[in-house]
Amino acid sequence: MKTEREKMLAGEFYNPLDEDLSAGRLRARKLVRAFNGCGPEDEEGRQRVMKEMFGAVGEGVLIEPPFACDYGDNIYLGDRVFFNFNCCILDSGRVEIGEGTKFAPFVQIYTTTHPVEASLRREGAEYALSIRIGADVWLGGGAIICPGVTIGDGAVIGAGSVVTRDVPPESVAAGNPCRVIRRVE
Repeated sequence: MKTEREKMLAGEFYNPLDEDLSAGRLRARKLVRAFNGCGPEDEEGRQRVMKEMFGAVGEGVLIEPPFACDYGDNIYLGDRVFFNFNCCILDSGRVEIGEGTKFAPFVQIYTTTHPVEASLRREGAEYALSIRIGADVWLGGGAIICPGVTIGDGAVIGAGSVVTRDVPPESVAAGNPCRVIRRVE
């Protein structure tokens, strides 16, 4: 029988109130508080917390606080990833971010979602779909990345976009819902 964590990572319905999952979120809250509490001169302290919090952290990753996440250990960051202020990742599912990718302020990444059937929501069921953001992607301020989305290498996501579908590599996409506007030349 699968644990609730195994169900969560497999994209199946799971109980978010499970003891192990609750402990994982509490661990993340403590690490996020420590990360956000590091002063601007304490880059070494932030790097130390990131290595403990995330599933993987590449070289040269920079995250401007405040930052928020659900679990942290489901987030995998490539080299030179940059997050500007006030980014949030709900990482019940795996989140992979390729090297050189840049996030403007207030970008939100949501792997967690809920069933459309009210009866299942009343029971507390939820599920998560992994998100993959390729290398050298640029996400504009306030963009929202929805569960299950893949954004290809070199893509640009316009500010305020709500990304509900995959975005191909080397394209510019924007809007709500986000659509490809043109290819990068």
